[in-house]
Amino acid sequence: MMRGYRALLHLYPSSFRGEYGEEMETIFARRRREASGPLGVLALCADAVLDAGVNAFRVHLDLLRQDLRYAVRTLRRAPGFTATVVLVAALGVGATTAAVSIADHVLVRPLPFAEPDRLVKLWQDQSFRGYTQMELSPGNYRDWKRMSTSFEAMGAYRGLSTNMVGEGDPERLDGASVTADLLSVLRARPALGRAFTAADDREGAPGTVLLSDGLWRARFAADPAAIGRTVILDDEPHVIIGVMPPGFRFPNRQAEIWTAMRFAEQNFQDRTDTYIHAVARLKAAATLEQARAELRVIAARLEREYPENARTSATVLRLRDQVSPQSRLLLLALLGAASCVLLIACTNLASVLLARALFRRQELAVRTALGAGRERLVRQLLTESVVLAVVGGALGVLLAVTATPLIARLVPTTLPIAEVPDVDLRVLAVAAALTVVTGLGFGIVPALRLSREVDAGGLREGPRGGVGGRKERLRSALVVSEVAVSVVLLVSAGLLIRALWRIQQVDPGFRAGGVLTLRTLLPRPRYDPTAARLQFYTRVLDDVRALPGVAGAAYISFLPMVMRGGIWAVALDGRPDDPAESRMVSLRFVTPGFFATLGIPLRAGRDVSESDTRERPFVAVVSESFARQYWPGLDPLGRRFRIAFQDREVVGVVGDVRVRGLERSSEPQVYLPPAQVPDGGLTNYAPKDLVIGATSDAASLLPAVRRIVARADPQQPVSDVRWLSEIVAADTAPRSVQVRVLASFAGIAMLLAGVGIHGLLAFTVSSRTPEIGVRMALGAGRRDIVGLVMRQGVVLATVGLVVGVTVAAAAGRALRALLAGVSPLDALTFSAAVAVVVATTILGCLRPALHAVRVDPLTAIRAD
Repeated sequence: MMRGYRALLHLYPSSFRGEYGEEMETIFARRRREASGPLGVLALCADAVLDAGVNAFRVHLDLLRQDLRYAVRTLRRAPGFTATVVLVAALGVGATTAAVSIADHVLVRPLPFAEPDRLVKLWQDQSFRGYTQMELSPGNYRDWKRMSTSFEAMGAYRGLSTNMVGEGDPERLDGASVTADLLSVLRARPALGRAFTAADDREGAPGTVLLSDGLWRARFAADPAAIGRTVILDDEPHVIIGVMPPGFRFPNRQAEIWTAMRFAEQNFQDRTDTYIHAVARLKAAATLEQARAELRVIAARLEREYPENARTSATVLRLRDQVSPQSRLLLLALLGAASCVLLIACTNLASVLLARALFRRQELAVRTALGAGRERLVRQLLTESVVLAVVGGALGVLLAVTATPLIARLVPTTLPIAEVPDVDLRVLAVAAALTVVTGLGFGIVPALRLSREVDAGGLREGPRGGVGGRKERLRSALVVSEVAVSVVLLVSAGLLIRALWRIQQVDPGFRAGGVLTLRTLLPRPRYDPTAARLQFYTRVLDDVRALPGVAGAAYISFLPMVMRGGIWAVALDGRPDDPAESRMVSLRFVTPGFFATLGIPLRAGRDVSESDTRERPFVAVVSESFARQYWPGLDPLGRRFRIAFQDREVVGVVGDVRVRGLERSSEPQVYLPPAQVPDGGLTNYAPKDLVIGATSDAASLLPAVRRIVARADPQQPVSDVRWLSEIVAADTAPRSVQVRVLASFAGIAMLLAGVGIHGLLAFTVSSRTPEIGVRMALGAGRRDIVGLVMRQGVVLATVGLVVGVTVAAAAGRALRALLAGVSPLDALTFSAAVAVVVATTILGCLRPALHAVRVDPLTAIRAD
């Protein structure tokens, strides 16, 4: 029994055995004599194991306390070194934490709904037209819901933009019209009041509305008595039936209000009218692939029953995956860049610690001579590294919290999530893990290297003893790694900058500068009559055009780049009306003067006119791409086609406009006069966005415009006031943010690489001072000494360049989807990166080289 106990003791460190082993053997022997029977022996063994564990914990805790006290004292004696290491660690941990936080928020973190993995988004697939994700028609939605068995529930919604009056000033609100079962699909319930019921969602039912928590607090001062009040939405009374919880965001974070859809029977007749979004919840036993296969079968059946459904299939995607490939790649590129910064920070700090450890050889040799083993030295050195990393990590978390809102533009608006992720336990856990990895990453190699080579012989060496050889080669390898990774970041940032510059040079097809835009969404049913809308347009436009500093003004249905849809099929006169072969165009209604206000060139024919009424022939102005596509080589004026249920004659041709943004190709455009809209027809396409060609600033112009709108209709709010140039800039805002962040990371990486080169050469010059003195005493000139130092820096930079350029070429190919036509091997970008590395190398070598030539040979030889 005693032999077994002694074997147990040998599982613990020698320090524990030496300090406590003899005492515990004595105690064990006494208890053994007192024990009686097999049960007593077993109890004795259990007590022995427990005592050994408790005492081992006490020993390790005591050693940790000693190491921490010693580490703090050591670091306090070197404040410059400590501050440098903490700052570099903070940059690495902060950058990576911010990037991981954003990527996790968008790509990984579950959506804020119950069992979000079972939520899917349903789309119509019309690949023959180039659209794999089209909204559903109400008829197809109803049939998909009725015929499918893979879903527990299915609901639908469409975007809503409405004017609220009756509580304070008129205000335009964004939200959604939803079917009664949508909230049950999401498993969301109001925090106050009740949800929609089937009675609220039927044709002719009284209007009901749910408010967001923010709107309830801002508009109703968080008064519970708001439930049951009536507000006017687009001239229709709606009763407030509930308030949604604070964290509820659907379909996007801008939504503030929800109304019942209230389908009418005629809504289900036209299956080419696709405007609703469908969300479903999979049954517990159903898979995504089963749902896809089932809906494709249903779509094929409906295709046979309804000719307008020709070649229409179904697409099913998880609601979590509604992120564009470009947004996903932007985030992954940001994450990779942040990881590179962390890697460079760790290699830089490892190099610094290697240099410092060599100057601590005497100190560590003294500890070895006093009995400290290798394990003790490694633990002490790692404790110092982790302490530095913890302080740097805490500062890095503050940097990440500060930086995260700056890169929040990378969060897509298509997901029902917050714009900026919260600093929660997940973020703190990531920061803690990165801190530990960083502390071990830059501390383990110097600790193991030095502890293996330190012995009592170090007492006879100076602070530079043991310099050179493998240790200097290791530091050189670390510097090469820094340069290589820096080159990858520089090239990646350069390629994206070149792509952004190329995109920003794309002509949007209109003049963005000096054009003020605002929205006056006319409510139904008061403005269903076409004459009422035209009267409002005329009053507003006449008064706005009369203002000083206004060069022109007009209305349009949807501003380009704000509304990227408005897609309709067209049929050409004299060609079979085959839905499967129909071409798609972007449709907008414009008032006269729109093209002149935005500087869109009129290529042929005329603008729409106020005389283009329903009593005159139906006309249209088309874009150049429309004319080229349908009548190549022919004069398009006077030719006829059918769109929006009407045959129309082309009376004008204008330049193309990039309605889908600068990066995406746009469908041909068709512009129609608003006076030729039937009463109550196509009301969603009624002009609502006012564009003003302004020669003065908005501060003086906007109040006058608001007064003009109020005179035309006191209940009409003005919203979405922006310069058109801001809209164009917003189109590339995520790219601009990503480029700025990546360029910052590249700059930090290059700075750290330059510091690494400088530190290595400065240490080399310091350690080789006697050798330099001998060389100078033997006749070496200043040029020879400078060349000796510079040569080492240039060799390191060259090796790093070769490795970095090779990896950067592969990284460029991975980023091809973001490069907007820029070659992944763009010569200008690679040349600029090489030039930056060369300049950084020269700057890093300069000070050590100048220090070397100032060495006094006699003093250096005597010092040795």
